[in-house]
Amino acid sequence: MSVTRHLTRGRDFARTAGDHAADMFSPLTLIGRGLRRHAGWTAARWQATPRDKRGPTALLAVAALVGVVLLPHGPILAVAALIGSAAWIGRHPKAPAEPAPDPAEVKLPALYAALTPYLAAPDDLSPLYRPDGGFRDAFDGWSFDPDGRLSTLEIGYPAYFTDTESAARSRIEQVVQGKAGRAREYRFDWDQECSTLRVTALAPLPVEVPAQSWVTAPGEIVLGFTDPDATQRRIPVAHGGQPGHRPPVVWRTGPRSAEPHLLALGSARSGTSTLLRTIALQALTHGELLVIDGAGTGDHACLVNRPGVHTVETSLHGAVAALEWAAQETEWRLAVLSAARHRGDPAPEEALRPLWLLLDHPTELSELAQAEGRPDPQGLLEVPLRHGRAARVTVVTVEAVEAAARLSPTLRAISRARVVLGDHPASELAAALGMPLDIAPAAQAPPGRGYARVGGQAPVRLQVPATVDPLDEEAPARLRDAVIALLPYHDSRIEAAAPPLPEHRSAAPVDLRKAARPAPLR
Repeated sequence: MSVTRHLTRGRDFARTAGDHAADMFSPLTLIGRGLRRHAGWTAARWQATPRDKRGPTALLAVAALVGVVLLPHGPILAVAALIGSAAWIGRHPKAPAEPAPDPAEVKLPALYAALTPYLAAPDDLSPLYRPDGGFRDAFDGWSFDPDGRLSTLEIGYPAYFTDTESAARSRIEQVVQGKAGRAREYRFDWDQECSTLRVTALAPLPVEVPAQSWVTAPGEIVLGFTDPDATQRRIPVAHGGQPGHRPPVVWRTGPRSAEPHLLALGSARSGTSTLLRTIALQALTHGELLVIDGAGTGDHACLVNRPGVHTVETSLHGAVAALEWAAQETEWRLAVLSAARHRGDPAPEEALRPLWLLLDHPTELSELAQAEGRPDPQGLLEVPLRHGRAARVTVVTVEAVEAAARLSPTLRAISRARVVLGDHPASELAAALGMPLDIAPAAQAPPGRGYARVGGQAPVRLQVPATVDPLDEEAPARLRDAVIALLPYHDSRIEAAAPPLPEHRSAAPVDLRKAARPAPLR
């Protein structure tokens, strides 16, 4: 008992001493708090003063200070006034910050009100959406991220809503994205059986993944990276100095591919040339290239005179000659492979090595040919497009979205693997990809961001690796070095000497009068 009594008295003495200390230092606390608030007010006023007026303001303050010092008892009166003002300003401690409002109570009522005109019917006796209704009757299972932005939301709607019509669904998706924020992409999952719409905000895809050697099988091309739930495959990726695994978008080519050719559409500076360089670096590992730069921008100059690159043409005359050679090469390969299968002999190695035709904005050359009264060079792609899969010839075409209608019907019909990059409305994306998207695109997309449709599956998001032009001095040095490390060399320089052209080859068992290989490009 005595020990307990002593402990109780000790606590009482400590509490009393603390109260006395607080009373003793309370004037100093008031003055210190007031001086801090004066200093903060002065700093804020100085920051708010325009730069051209700060000099006169400082001169006026110095003049006032000198005037106070020269007055009789001026410094003493100024200090007393400062202390008194500080004590008056600091008499009340700073009020605790009010807790931030619940984002659901702020944003969901606005979204509910915006959806009401589209989901309400005047003859509904028990409306789910009405002007005086609450969002809790229609919404369920919402969540927000730490920044207060909508992450997931489940929206119920009346059974009579026409959710089978794409136009009606599109209106609802536009309203939801407008209220939730157009800076992000959203996935809309319409459950028509339960009259429920599930909205999910998609996390941003990694940008500026440097070019590198991808772990793939021969004939597989990594177009970029997508969401983790879009594919079960993962490949090693080095990004930001840290190794890891990311889900790729893989395009399978070759004689057994259902999509032997690819068409990529995009807007200006959307990353279509970057996509073409990404494919070129992977194709050079096991094949040969023929590049047609219809835009004439020089974005593919790094491939000139590289081993495995037949030619990089930018002129109409050179492009026509190269495409004529490609058509003859395709016919020669078909004849050689057919003869080898007929005799049961292995096909020649030169006929099995993949040949890639990379076309960057071919409609520019088509317009130039039309102006000069010459045939459209796209007509020379008929043979490689129709028989390329059997002849191991793959055509990759990059074109602007607005010029897609000027592409040849054969190219549009046979190039079933599709990629669309850049900022485009949902209607243009659906037309370019061949089927509607269940993702609402963001208002602005970084370079290389878009959507890909490979095979019969639904389109997926795509971020193309940052395969920059190594000759572009404005590109980051680390990205240029990554591309340079993947380029094939004759020597240690980027501008290597021209590679020796292959000699004329022919298959001896084949009748050369019917199947003679065209002379190599020179």
